[in-house]
Amino acid sequence: MSIPEDFLQQLEQYSELSHREKEVFLEIFGRSKNRVNVTQELNISESNLGTCLTGIYKKVCITCNGPVKESRLREYLSKRYSQQKPPGDLTTDGIDDSIDTLVQEIRKQIKPYIKEKCGTMRVLDMPKPIELTGKQGIYTNVNILEAITGRRRLKVAELMQNCDHDNFERLGLSRVKQKRVSGLEVVQRYSKLMVLGKPGAGKTTFLKYLAMQCIEGRYQANRVPLFITLKDFAEAPKKPDILKFTVQLLSSCGVTHASAAVEKLLKQGKALVLLDGLDEVREEDTNRVLRQIREFSDLFHTNQFVITCRIAAKEYTYQSFTEVEMADFDEKQIAIFAQNWFQLTDPVKSQRFIQKLKENKPIQELASSPLLLTLLCLVFGDSGDFPANRSELYQEGLDVLLKKWDAKRNIEREQVYKNLSLRRKEDLLSQIGLTTFEQKDYFFKQKTAETYIADFIRNLRNADTDPEVLKLDSEAVLKSIEAQHGLLVERAKGIYSFSHLTFHEFFAAREIVANSAWESLVEHITEIRWREVFLLAAGMMRKADDLLVLIKSKIDLLIAFDDKLQNLLQTVYNKALSVKYNHKGAVVRAFYLEHALFFSYSVLDSCNELATALGFNIEVDPEIDFDEKLTDALEVVNSDPLECLSYALSLNLNLEPEFKKSLQNLKKQIPFCDNPEKWIEREDKTIDEWLNTLRILIIKYRKIGYQKQLNDEQTELIWNYYNINLLLLDCLNSDCYVSCEVRQKIEDSLFLPIKIKVE
Repeated sequence: MSIPEDFLQQLEQYSELSHREKEVFLEIFGRSKNRVNVTQELNISESNLGTCLTGIYKKVCITCNGPVKESRLREYLSKRYSQQKPPGDLTTDGIDDSIDTLVQEIRKQIKPYIKEKCGTMRVLDMPKPIELTGKQGIYTNVNILEAITGRRRLKVAELMQNCDHDNFERLGLSRVKQKRVSGLEVVQRYSKLMVLGKPGAGKTTFLKYLAMQCIEGRYQANRVPLFITLKDFAEAPKKPDILKFTVQLLSSCGVTHASAAVEKLLKQGKALVLLDGLDEVREEDTNRVLRQIREFSDLFHTNQFVITCRIAAKEYTYQSFTEVEMADFDEKQIAIFAQNWFQLTDPVKSQRFIQKLKENKPIQELASSPLLLTLLCLVFGDSGDFPANRSELYQEGLDVLLKKWDAKRNIEREQVYKNLSLRRKEDLLSQIGLTTFEQKDYFFKQKTAETYIADFIRNLRNADTDPEVLKLDSEAVLKSIEAQHGLLVERAKGIYSFSHLTFHEFFAAREIVANSAWESLVEHITEIRWREVFLLAAGMMRKADDLLVLIKSKIDLLIAFDDKLQNLLQTVYNKALSVKYNHKGAVVRAFYLEHALFFSYSVLDSCNELATALGFNIEVDPEIDFDEKLTDALEVVNSDPLECLSYALSLNLNLEPEFKKSLQNLKKQIPFCDNPEKWIEREDKTIDEWLNTLRILIIKYRKIGYQKQLNDEQTELIWNYYNINLLLLDCLNSDCYVSCEVRQKIEDSLFLPIKIKVE
């Protein structure tokens, strides 16, 4: 007896066979050829044929001995095939008409249930559910990674390939460079799909979307969507198998003769089976549920199956399922989600939301997670802005991942954190965060992470300090952090990082605050990569006086003993005294120091700098941000000095008569060049003399600039000085708690030479 080849090719075991074994399998059992014919057809020897058959029997689990193996396998295949054949003696057309009618009837009956179950979403503190699809729907198309990121065999150096340890693009650390494919496209490509993802990656929402597309007739309209929450199935009374559970589900939707109807649907391959949340199944139910899914998907293999599960949550292997991973949101998806979110309440707010994200890279990082993006929309919706103290926002995000997300859905997960409370979990992550951040280990090996974990848990009360037990416990804790909270993520085989650099910095700052380690923190004051840690630490402190005073002392000492730099600060101070302004003095001094630096070590090589220089005596006004005319001057883009000087002279900059006359004379002396755009590229003594004359005029009449050139070391020092002062200002403006006296004293003494005494 021959068995249809398409049936044989859909068997779960078929995918495990080698190419040659598949050929032999189809020839003997699909085409009923004897061994002699098969050796001739495939041009192989009798011994090679025997080897192929041995492999086939092993993979199909035929364990008896001798020639009966072939008949046993044929019996098994015949039995499996008979279970798939439609009952009765209807003609093919009659069967097709009958099943299509049944499908449409059941779709109509379960549509209200699917819309109720899958048509809306409500997470976190949302006041009410919102629609998933339709004109007012929140759903944003997702992308899929067809290769699991944590299974790539890469080294740390390869992961850091495009990242500078000291000054990197924040999003570069977590960006996955492999191809992203539309979620719907992937589902259409594979009949059995396992969708993996981090907590809050949008797996359930994606499955709900598939159910809604199906029931609305936009996708697989000839199938019935069966949406099953695996937690509900696992904990159902009397522990039914999936078939019985499905019958109960359809029966509750009003489907008559549900048992026969479901069996007919499944045997005809007319179901889209959506199994949500394998990771949410309790440990005691796991083996039973895994076995049920395997048997169910094997028995009714002609249907389409999609299962969702958190990465690293379960140890399972479904040979016939293709595993893919949910990709993080990119900037375009974030924008679409925000537009969908705010479209009902305040469409304009979505544009402000996107703009604020672009201005704040650490927060923008978090928005790549759909769950955390939802949190950000909720926060922004209430106040129209993000909190000035970002540490409070990040703490709320951590609370969502560490406790609220599972608690909201009544998910009970295995407690493998040995005696770890929520506070201790954060302590553990903080210790790992600071240790790795200090060592510039944005990516670290699994064994390294497990060593840090073992060092932490060995000190807990009642901890078993046996090395082997600690090793096993540290492995379990690491996997639990990844699966339950997604705060540590496997970026490649055996290599981990924090899910977001933002959280890495947060935990590093938390550890510093917990240990009052201000002295060690300030040692990193000139390192750009520590900037966010300083801001977060200041925001977390009950009172930030000690840290800010320490930073100010470090700033002053940086250039205290360099007379040339002190003279430069004195020049800036004198200039600030000579103008009228409504801003705080520190802001004006910062403005003039920045522009003085351009003159101190670089030539006037563009009209932008020239126009800026000409505007230095403008009266400062808070309403127009120093002066709109200065902004206009900065927007000149042509590098032709003649046009630039003409433009600058045409502005009403209140130039002194002598200065204006000198500039007009200088304009007439501009060295000739055939191509004005290449003027600044010429190496010409005449041009150097012309530029130097202009420099002297600006220093004389504007009292700004620094005629004595700084060496490389001084240049680096003064820019470090400038940037650290800005960091200190940002700390003061970050809503950190600092006494009025300390705040005033610091603000009054910013950008001042040491010899200027602040009263």
